[in-house]
Parts: sequence; structure tokens; C-alpha cells
Amino acid sequence: MKRLLTFLGTIFIMAGSTVWAQEVNSSATLSGSSSGEDVTVENDEDYTPVITLDARFGYEHQSSGKTGGFGGDGLILNIDGKIGKHFSYSLNHKLSASIGEDSSVFDATNWLTLSYDVGNFSFTAGKDALAVGSFEYDAYELDCYYEMGSMFNYNINCWLWGASAMWTNNAQTTSLALQVVNSPFAFAPKEDNLYAYSLAWYGMWEHYESIWSLNMMEYEPGKFVKMLALGNMFYFGNFEFMFDYIVRAAKWSDSIGKDYTLTLQPAYNFGESLRLFGRFGVENQADDLEYDILGEYLSVEDKVAANEENTYVMPAYLTGDKEYIYYGVGLEYFPLKENKDIRLHAAWASNNYTKRHIFNVGLTWKFDVVGAVKHIARKAK
Repeated sequence: MKRLLTFLGTIFIMAGSTVWAQEVNSSATLSGSSSGEDVTVENDEDYTPVITLDARFGYEHQSSGKTGGFGGDGLILNIDGKIGKHFSYSLNHKLSASIGEDSSVFDATNWLTLSYDVGNFSFTAGKDALAVGSFEYDAYELDCYYEMGSMFNYNINCWLWGASAMWTNNAQTTSLALQVVNSPFAFAPKEDNLYAYSLAWYGMWEHYESIWSLNMMEYEPGKFVKMLALGNMFYFGNFEFMFDYIVRAAKWSDSIGKDYTLTLQPAYNFGESLRLFGRFGVENQADDLEYDILGEYLSVEDKVAANEENTYVMPAYLTGDKEYIYYGVGLEYFPLKENKDIRLHAAWASNNYTKRHIFNVGLTWKFDVVGAVKHIARKAK
């Protein structure tokens, strides 16, 4: 707690110093400059960082063992900004997460990127999400209702170190990206020498949005899991429909259809304040696959035994003799008309493996750190 308070205090002091320099002391200038202009704005570019704290709190009840209680679901720091005309940076760090086994602070970092933009091209390096064509996979952490999702989404490593290049057309309706990162099957990324290569297409039009990808992920040196992921989102007035399909195989010739995920999510928006959505999915992972997403390579008997001992709503493992069917419904309410920084939710989810149920109600909010400091500075003038 002391480390967290010290960190937040430093953020506030830094943000307050910036605001004080640009708003209270109007003569703030660049070193060696006598122009008197705002140092945070240059050539119509605003270099003031956007700093927010995102938090989620809720009550959860599981039908198994009748367990339940209140708790936090996440506290995440977001920092986005620019360095010069062509460089931009982004950080998403979980302040509520514990440090991993290798005692690296980056274990709690979702993404940490620096991008260079020139013309229609963008080059990014750092820790980023694996480019997978799936809207379920692409969703922000605090927007996910975990027991309502696929086993693939919640088990394969998402945040990986590497680099990517992207081209976007002038109309900004189509983007093509190439990405090279550590393989999600690498458990010691700096030692395993395993990589993932991705080609992704992002499309955006009035009634349709796409995230499609072709991925090759090494699970052993020179051996790849080949994955085709087709994420689709359709918009018709207040109605939206998500259709994700992912198929994975070590060899297309004899493995296709053994490892796949299909997710459907219809949603209806009642104006700007209320959203009702449902989720239905089907997933399969054969027992004779050459790779294991978890890297544990357990026998069928061990998986069945782990499922019998499991007390959670989601199963511990999937077995090839039974498709995993998951489903749920949810409701989101946004009380503020001017933005969606506050959200109340209620969600229910279940599946055919455990046949248990989970109920979750909660509150998500976003705190604008820089905006708050600016407001305090204006009041202090």
C-alpha cells in the first residue's frame, strides 16, 4: 500500500507540476527559449499526457459451494501521450496485480509501447497484445466478464514483447499489420527462443468492423501452431452482433477442426445509457494435439480428475470427447450522459462442463488524473 500511495503521489506531483507550469505560470518556456509559448503545444500537437486510473468493483456469487462476496476486479493505470511530432507512447499497468515469479515489474504490465508514425505507416516496439482476429480477445480487461468467455481467450498469453509495422489507407477504413513477438508458448521468453508471427487486417466501416489474422506460433523450435482468426462486428442501428471464429492446427491436413473457438454476442443499445447483451460460444480441444496452450501436456485422466476437483464455474481443462459450450447474459448502465466513464453492470454466466452459475454485479469507473489536477489548479488561481 505504501508503494502504491508513493507511486500515485508521484504521478499527481508530476501532473500538477505540468499543469502549474502551463496554466498558472503563463510564461513557461522551453529551455533557452524566450518565446513565452506553451511548451506542451508545438505545431498544433498537444504533448500533455492523458493519465487515467480505471477501477472495477463488484459482488460475485457462485452456485458451487454458495460462495460469494464483495471485491475489487482491477485497478489499472493508463498513460498515453506524444514525444515530438512522430512519436507516441502508451502504458497500461495493473496496480492491483502481484509481481510474478521472476520479480519483474513488467509482469503486471499489459502493454508498454513506443510508436513512430510517418505518413500512412506506424512502427511499434515494446510489450503489446498478440495480434489475434477476435473481438473477444481484443476486449479491454475491465470490460470482460470472465466466466462468460472461451478457454482459449483466458489461457493463452496475450501480452508479449516484440515489434510490429502497420499501414493504414487514407480513408482510415483499412489497416494491415505485421507483428513479430515472443511466442505465447514460451514460458521463459528470453531463453526459449520461440516466436510468433502475425499478419492482421483491421477494417472499419459504418455497418461492419473486422479483425482478421493469420498467426504462426512456435510451440517448439521450428514447430508452429497455425491459427486463422476471423473477428467480425456488425452494426444495424442500435443493434450490434459479434461473430468470432478461430481455428488452430499444427498440420492443416489432419488437425483442422480439432481445435477451434466460435463465439457469438448479440447486443442492443437502448439509447446512450443502457446496453443489453448475450454471449454464446462453442469450443473444442482434441486430446491428441501436438501442443498444449497451458504447456502442461496432462493425460486425459489427469484432466478429468482436475475438473472433478475444480470448484469454479469454468472448467480446469477441456477434454476432446466433449465440446465446451459457454453462455451468459449481461446488462450495462451508464448514468452520465456526457461520457461513459461510469458503468454499472449485472451479468450471469454458465457452461455445459460444470453446469454451475455465476452472478456478478458491479461498478466500473475511470478517474482522469490530469483533468482533476487541472481543475484543482484552476480553482487555486
